[in-house]
Amino acid sequence: MTDYHFVYKDVEGASTQWDDIQRKLGNLPEKPPAFKPPPFAPAPDPDSLPKDKAWLDSKNEDELEDLEDDLDDDRFLEEYRKKRLAEMKEAAKVLRFGSVVPISGSDFVREVSQAPSDVWVVVILYKDGIAECGVLMQCIEELATRYPATKFVKIISTDCIPNYPDRNLPTVLVYNNGAVKGNYVGMRSFGRRCTPEGVALILCQSDPVLNDGQNRNEQSREAVIEGVRRKFIEKVVVDHEDRDDDGSSSD
Repeated sequence: MTDYHFVYKDVEGASTQWDDIQRKLGNLPEKPPAFKPPPFAPAPDPDSLPKDKAWLDSKNEDELEDLEDDLDDDRFLEEYRKKRLAEMKEAAKVLRFGSVVPISGSDFVREVSQAPSDVWVVVILYKDGIAECGVLMQCIEELATRYPATKFVKIISTDCIPNYPDRNLPTVLVYNNGAVKGNYVGMRSFGRRCTPEGVALILCQSDPVLNDGQNRNEQSREAVIEGVRRKFIEKVVVDHEDRDDDGSSSD
């Protein structure tokens, strides 16, 4: 016998007129919406993106050099490109150190006393085997990488000053323009806890000794200290978060 109750469906699952009548009577649920694929959006072409200051700031020196022909029609961006290139080349000239360089007694005059007048030189007098020297040296090494426009050197104490007493070690001397600007004898000069941030604040008590090389003009003491304090706060926050993570993982 033929099944007269069979209902044909279309390709999208939508019902026939009979189902529509049943829905109006409340005998069938509402028809689900027809499937529609999301609209196709092609990936943006990098060359078609607007070229502004932020776009230029993301380029390195080689990429800026290559853009010379592309920006000929845009006078503002071409001038800004030239300015960025000049700033990057100037910064490259300033960032000339970045580590603690060992020197001997015969190097002292050339490396320290005769350093350029715009360069601050931090000298650490030390001896191997003295624990306090090792602690301070770790702080100095971190500062040397953080402030690459400041020159950091280390020298064995008796190579610098004959018969210099070990009880005075470590000693830090700060030079600028051939003159001693600071003299810090022993670990007591840097407080009970010797940290890079604490050493940085001591070094900048009276002069802008530390320079990260990001500012082409001479930095003020206040600007340097503000930067050191900001880094100190950031480190305290990170250390606190790390301790919290360690505590939660052990529970």
